[in-house]
Amino acid sequence: MRASSIFTVLTTLLSIVIFTTNILAEDANTRLLGKVVDQNNSAIVGAIVIANRVGTNIKSQTITNAEGEFMVELTRGEYSLTISANGFEGNLRVIDLREAEVQTGVTVLSVQKAMASVTVSDDAVYVAGDISSATKTYTPLRDVPQSVTVIKKDQLNDQLLTSMASIVQYLPGISSHQGENNRDDIIFRGNRSNADFFRDGVRDDGQYFRDPYNLERLEALKGPNAMIFGRGGGGGVINRVTKEAHFSPIREFTATGGSFHNRRFTGDYGQPINERLAARLNGVYERSDSFRSFVNLNRVGFNPTILFAPDSKTSINIGYEFFRDRRVADRGMTSFQNRPVDLPISTFYGDPAKSSVRANVNVFSGTIERLFGDVIFRNRAHYGIYDRGYQNYVPGVVNAIKTLVSLTAYNSLTKRRNIFDQTDLTYSFNSGRVKHTLVGGTEFGRQITDNSRNTGYFNNLTTSIQVPFDNPVTNSPIIFRQSATDANNHLRLNLAAVFVQDQVELSRFVQLLAGVRYDYFDLKYLNNRNGDTLRRIDRLMSPRFGVVIRPLTLLSLYSSYSVSFLPSSGDQFSSLTNITQQVKPEKFQNVEGGLKWDIRRGLFLTTAVYRLDRTNTRSTDPNNPTLIIQTGKQRTNGFEIGLSGNIKSNWTMTGGYSYQNARILSATTASPAGRQVAQVPHNMFSLWNKYQITRKLGAGLGLIARSDMFAAIDNTVVLPSYLRADAAVFYNFNEHWRLQANIENITNTRYFINADNNTNISPGGPRAVKVALSARF
Repeated sequence: MRASSIFTVLTTLLSIVIFTTNILAEDANTRLLGKVVDQNNSAIVGAIVIANRVGTNIKSQTITNAEGEFMVELTRGEYSLTISANGFEGNLRVIDLREAEVQTGVTVLSVQKAMASVTVSDDAVYVAGDISSATKTYTPLRDVPQSVTVIKKDQLNDQLLTSMASIVQYLPGISSHQGENNRDDIIFRGNRSNADFFRDGVRDDGQYFRDPYNLERLEALKGPNAMIFGRGGGGGVINRVTKEAHFSPIREFTATGGSFHNRRFTGDYGQPINERLAARLNGVYERSDSFRSFVNLNRVGFNPTILFAPDSKTSINIGYEFFRDRRVADRGMTSFQNRPVDLPISTFYGDPAKSSVRANVNVFSGTIERLFGDVIFRNRAHYGIYDRGYQNYVPGVVNAIKTLVSLTAYNSLTKRRNIFDQTDLTYSFNSGRVKHTLVGGTEFGRQITDNSRNTGYFNNLTTSIQVPFDNPVTNSPIIFRQSATDANNHLRLNLAAVFVQDQVELSRFVQLLAGVRYDYFDLKYLNNRNGDTLRRIDRLMSPRFGVVIRPLTLLSLYSSYSVSFLPSSGDQFSSLTNITQQVKPEKFQNVEGGLKWDIRRGLFLTTAVYRLDRTNTRSTDPNNPTLIIQTGKQRTNGFEIGLSGNIKSNWTMTGGYSYQNARILSATTASPAGRQVAQVPHNMFSLWNKYQITRKLGAGLGLIARSDMFAAIDNTVVLPSYLRADAAVFYNFNEHWRLQANIENITNTRYFINADNNTNISPGGPRAVKVALSARF
């Protein structure tokens, strides 16, 4: 039996043993009793009572009887208790259950005021509270010794953000790479990655365009994150927290239409089935054109989830997502004399009838969470199937008299299957006056990938043709077949990891965080063309340390040190060769300090200063150009500041500024020392404001700006700086219906947003309008 199979079997058996043993054990239980009445002291029948164990997803639910009374059995501990009823204001409190029976007394619910429940996030605050992804424990964002930016679904809805590229424009220190316009590709603090994407804390590294239709929030965790997330993550990671079933009904639907035949529909329907079972379904359908000639997209996705709570100590979540994306492949525009060409931004290169991108994604997930007395046990399992392919035409160099431009073409197919299983145990205890929150766990996984590529031969003869500079669309006959160097391979990765972390509260003024992770990374590579096999095994040790000092209750000063490694096979394992097989992993080291401050309730300020060094990068041996040495080094120095929340009760704002200086310190195979890292501008700024003018009418205004940046590492072609302004208007008909109109690029600014290289540059969109009608019941 293979190592990964043994790991998976052992983990499953351990989970079953622990789960079964705990079911048979007798835990100390308590009964929670109370009564719910209205302001006239009349019993409220059918009020929903939900008790949520603090720091977990474990919930118990009941309803009040004919006398307004309720009783729920729970294990002893701290709970948040929510009591709600139709037509009444809700009640939320935190209770500590230590006795065999606890009485909450009489809870009085006030009659709901008119318009107290406002449609689709009109009362939304963009500030996040606790997060678990950064430490694997529910920790206030203020006490995480790391720069983290969170975008909640309220902001996604207000700005009608529908792609990862549009979302990261509002994340300080992060930008989008073109990614050949067939996948999400992100640059974190000067380090590019198309694999550091996670879904509910589990790796989601298939190369495709993700849609935020099923997101509760998006979390950007910056700096090396291997202690939590494993290999890679050198500059940061994106974690998508998805919507899951819960015991509160939800019905939200939005229809959007706008410029360039934009048509999009989303739905979110959730319903408790009984006291122990709840279900939820999220879906999206979009069919839209683009300001780019011939370019369009067609996508559909649905994500059902089920929550099963067999008792007050156990929570089981099961989910499945199907997502399909189809679009015309578009590599953008070329350059001339070190600037993007001065053609209309709609100009398309190649044959649109033979340019396509497709992605089929199927993800199955399951999470079990159970209490073992004071120990929290979590097991997450994900099985992902990614089927992706694209065929595209690639713009090349313009001739000296600006009459012709070269074109090449190729297609690529990737199929991947991911299996991951994570197990965490969390235990809190006191050692004298010192409080510890200890977390330990394992992760096992297998990834199987098949890659193939074919080169385009025009007229079945040549791999490159010349087309008119000002009209580069062509229908020249073309055949796609393998060249001598095209990929045709099979990769199998087995991985195993173990980690331990301790969050130490020395006093109410000082907290420490220390952890270490060990990863076993075993990659096998088979070249289907000639039968050659390669294998590389890496054993990676990733430490993390942090200190948080709280001179005031709502103010934290922090410093941290963290390390990540990227194996020699790269983000997508594709760069394993006879040479790189002998190369040790690249190393990322981040030193960071910052401040986090709740200026007041609902208004949060965060700052960070950091230095991120990337070492062990490959360089050509100066004494033998056929050999590789690992002396390359890259450094990013930077500063970030972000502010989000309510400036006033009717004014919500989120924004940030970042300064980055990312340079090559020691020559790499890509460039000599001194070069500025591609597509990392020195200055980036974003700001979004939402102002509630009246009870029904609101308005939004946004600004996005960045300074010049280079398209590629040779530092020749410049993408000019730009400032873009956006706006929105919101109108609430009543508590159920909202109409909004969003205008992007009000001033119709011409700008270029990113690139893949010097001759593949993506223009930003012109002025565009979207109108959305939302319903919530």
